Amino acid sequence: MPRTREYADHYADALTALAAATHRPANVVNTGAGYAIRVDFEYNRFLLATNHEVEGLSGDQASVERWTVRFFQAVPDGGAEELVAAEHQWLADAFDQAIAELGRTGNRIEADMELGELSAPGDV
Repeated sequence: MPRTREYADHYADALTALAAATHRPANVVNTGAGYAIRVDFEYNRFLLATNHEVEGLSGDQASVERWTVRFFQAVPDGGAEELVAAEHQWLADAFDQAIAELGRTGNRIEADMELGELSAPGDV
């Protein structure tokens, strides 16, 4: 966890973008295998955004080629089940694709959708 603050400073724009898109706090977390941006939702759901296959978040933002956004459902044993994943060159587009995929796969977060907080492009 010693690099959490460093990554938070490095990815301040990404944290702000996800916080604005989700209406929730976005934080850098240590996943055990690296670092990721995490946003928590209702019903034990959360998303992780990463931009490096091995490290989670790259230490060199200039080398970032793709963002991956994954939505998870926490399970009783303490683990998490991946619901959907989406990749794109831009974080906002990867997030939009993941939201759309939630709807296509039947894993839509209904409470959020009813409030109009999270919607796929074109749903509004």
